[in-house]
Amino acid sequence: MALAVDAGMPALALAVVALVAFDLFGGAVVNATAAAKRRFHGPGRGPRRHLGFVVAHVQPFALALVVPGFGWTAAVAIYGLVVAGAVVVLAVSPRLRRPVAFAATTLASAVALTAVTVPAALAWFAPVLLVKLLLGHLLPGEAAPRGGV
Repeated sequence: MALAVDAGMPALALAVVALVAFDLFGGAVVNATAAAKRRFHGPGRGPRRHLGFVVAHVQPFALALVVPGFGWTAAVAIYGLVVAGAVVVLAVSPRLRRPVAFAATTLASAVALTAVTVPAALAWFAPVLLVKLLLGHLLPGEAAPRGGV
């Protein structure tokens, strides 16, 4: 928020940025918890449902609507990177999902940070969205370690 305030964004943009930041930063943490993993990866929650959760994250378009300098091209590019990454992660065998998710997140973050123009105050947006969805939401929890370590 401090970056958005410092950038002189209008009140509506500040409000939307605050909501998006709360959702993404909080969601990145919550989606990594064992409780969230049990909820999202339990019986009857397959790839279609996971992809639906990712597709429902339309925050790039909300930002394009109200944040000066966050254009529709940036919104489409970031949304496309996230959805494409999710499709790739969900297309591979469960055994490969973790390394593929990290590869997709790393590559998409690099593309977003170097080839997509957004206001400097929102440079965090694409990487945090990718972490929340590709690493937090799409990856199931790990089995508890043996031997108490």
